Amino acid sequence: MPFGRTVGKMVSCQALWPLLVCLPMAQLTEAEVLEVLKTVNDPELHQDLVGLGMVDQISIDGGRVGISIVLTTPACPLRGKIEADIRSAVGRLEGVKVIELNFGAQVRGPKQEALPGVRNVVAVGSGKGGVGKSTLAANLAASLVLEGAAVGLLDADIYGPSQARMFALEGKRLMADDEKNIIPLRSYGVKLITIANLVEDGQALTWRGPILHGTLSQLLTQTVWGELDYLIVDLPPGTGDVQLSLSQLVPLSGAVLVTTPQDVALLDVKRAYTMFRKTHVPVLGIIENMSYYQLPDGTKDFVFGEGGAAELAEREGLELLGRIPLTKELRASGDDGKPLVVASPDSRDAQDLRKIARSLAGQVSIQAHMSLPVL
Repeated sequence: MPFGRTVGKMVSCQALWPLLVCLPMAQLTEAEVLEVLKTVNDPELHQDLVGLGMVDQISIDGGRVGISIVLTTPACPLRGKIEADIRSAVGRLEGVKVIELNFGAQVRGPKQEALPGVRNVVAVGSGKGGVGKSTLAANLAASLVLEGAAVGLLDADIYGPSQARMFALEGKRLMADDEKNIIPLRSYGVKLITIANLVEDGQALTWRGPILHGTLSQLLTQTVWGELDYLIVDLPPGTGDVQLSLSQLVPLSGAVLVTTPQDVALLDVKRAYTMFRKTHVPVLGIIENMSYYQLPDGTKDFVFGEGGAAELAEREGLELLGRIPLTKELRASGDDGKPLVVASPDSRDAQDLRKIARSLAGQVSIQAHMSLPVL
């Protein structure tokens, strides 16, 4: 038979080819994408993204799939894993060629809002003074701002306020609005209230318990905080009136304990931990400050001992949020009025502080999830 010749109803393959390639393919649907997203869990909350209400929007354009995810905090420590798990799950669907992910965040707090507009109040405490509690509180607040959160800082260390110095606000006076509510100062994106900006420099305060309680109540409830994701409260050292008053005045999302590896510091921080437990305040974790000193040859000198905070965390079932070494730069940044995460953002210690802040935000999200009513 001559090439190209047909017999009867026989059709050449070349004639059939246009019909073959035009056969319609199954159209990818939003329901299919939503179904596979139910297999992706938030690594900290251990529940699927759909059930947590974190899937905001799905769009499909041919083989291009767009997904908007609302994280529980802009400082989400495991965002990278969530993204990888989404891409892996959705990428297995037939017809998917491009996955476009967009991440937003909406910080969640306890069922009962702590203060009007304030989602979470987090106390930073220690069993004793001199462990760097205020320095870490300042850097945690500044770090959360850098992550995209709205943050306030209340310096509740009435007898030894230091946050005005750490945020370069010494000498600034607090003002009030027409309704006599306090307007917080602002520095590096943090809204700040401290008694240091209400009294003369160097003035000693000799207030007893009832006055402390009333002052703390005013600073908390008569301040125009606005909308805040986190209000960090820098507590005085120990387990005194201010700590007890704070737990009575507002529902706390939790507390962070700061210690050094020194045995004496660990004994005192254990007392602080016990106090928070008795007042039903969740302890979100421990930060070990001054963990070691880095020598010029690269070796570590464990000036105050080694591993104390890790042992306490393991024994009590707490999170060890991180370790920070003893450095001149961290000390100097506080004296210079600029938290290290702002003054030297690319330094190793600043990156470690940012990581601790993200871990803290993750623990706050876990506590918020646990406090929600079971449907």
